[in-house]
Amino acid sequence: MKLNPRDANAFFAKPDPSVAGLLIFGEDTMRVAMKRQEVISNITGPGAEEEMRLTRIAGAELRKEPAMLLDAVKAQGFFPGPRAVLLEEATDGLSKTVQAALDDWQEGDAQIVVTAGQLTAKSALRKVFEGSRKAMSAALYNDPMGRAEIEAELARAGLREVPREAMGALEELARSLTPGDFRQTLEKIALFKLDDAAPLTSEEVELMAPASVEAEMDEIFHVLAEGRTAEIAPVMQRLTAQGVAPVTLLIMGARHFRTLFALASAPGGPAQGIGRIRPPIFGPRRDRMLRQAQGWRVSRLEEALELFMETDLTLRSAGQKAPAMALVERAFVRLAYMARR
Repeated sequence: MKLNPRDANAFFAKPDPSVAGLLIFGEDTMRVAMKRQEVISNITGPGAEEEMRLTRIAGAELRKEPAMLLDAVKAQGFFPGPRAVLLEEATDGLSKTVQAALDDWQEGDAQIVVTAGQLTAKSALRKVFEGSRKAMSAALYNDPMGRAEIEAELARAGLREVPREAMGALEELARSLTPGDFRQTLEKIALFKLDDAAPLTSEEVELMAPASVEAEMDEIFHVLAEGRTAEIAPVMQRLTAQGVAPVTLLIMGARHFRTLFALASAPGGPAQGIGRIRPPIFGPRRDRMLRQAQGWRVSRLEEALELFMETDLTLRSAGQKAPAMALVERAFVRLAYMARR
């Protein structure tokens, strides 16, 4: 049986003991590992490793000794409680071995959890699970973590008091981080909030968020919009050292200033327009962009967008010989001076 993302998350949280096996596969190995850890923990409960109720088998080992899987599924342990067999890094070459174990599975046997990398729709391993009435298959995609996944990670980290603003900041953070990095960030936030009964704030989320190239790019656009010309060169040096392409800076910068234009030209002014921006802006960034939009005239923002377009066309022209990053920095200085007039 093939599980959709919503049903898969429900199964990971509360596995059905009557299901013989589960296949978890996807390109993101960290996401696969996280879901595998979650479902096994919920199948076996605490102490499974110490009580030898969990058997781990590598795909390479099973290829050498195919009987290992069925032996592990049927083996009876010394300790009572549910058992699981984890088969990691499985490939299509193991599909017949897995099929035999599923066919011979009976209630009371160890549940089989199989993990794999990216599998095509024609994969023999997928067909084993998707065509079975007592096994399930869950594909994990590289989409940003959804609200339900974020809430599950918050509960796992012990973070319960999360107001709307802080949740919005976490959702924005989840869109820019891998699931593994996001989980580590939540653990850091949980340590930061240890013995602190006050609700989590968006400022605390921003404080704990890992530094990234995206954060540096956001900073240069804030610098331009706020007219802080003296800070342009240091930030540009860091972005150049990190290998950011000049065209990328222009594209992202134009996006920032289009948002400011939408706020400044909104009926009722920026304060009314900020609530209609999509995707929504949360936390300190919301307040900062609102102040920026209030400091710019609509006509001046139109000039800024024209400058972005002109610089982009210059970079792409065949006869351009000047250093690309120097042209971008010169345009950014002009933009910063616009903000001061």
